[in-house]
Amino acid sequence: MNKSLLLATLIAAAALTACGKKEEIPASVTAPVAAAASQAAAAASSMADVAASAAATATTAAATAAIAVDAAASAAAGAAAMAASK
Repeated sequence: MNKSLLLATLIAAAALTACGKKEEIPASVTAPVAAAASQAAAAASSMADVAASAAATATTAAATAAIAVDAAASAAAGAAAMAASK
């Protein structure tokens, strides 16, 4: 009997808790949070743009360096050919 009464009490308490009025978050709390989230998103977007720009600059520098190395190798091969022909 005691177990049945305890079980009935627990079920009733759960039902009352589930059906109770939920507390709403006031707009004065949510507005600053939304503003902070917006600023964080803008900062992240800005950092992503900076990173993309840096990656593009690094790619261009690597391509320029590869062209310079190729030109130096070609010049060295030409110099070696001229030295061999003398």
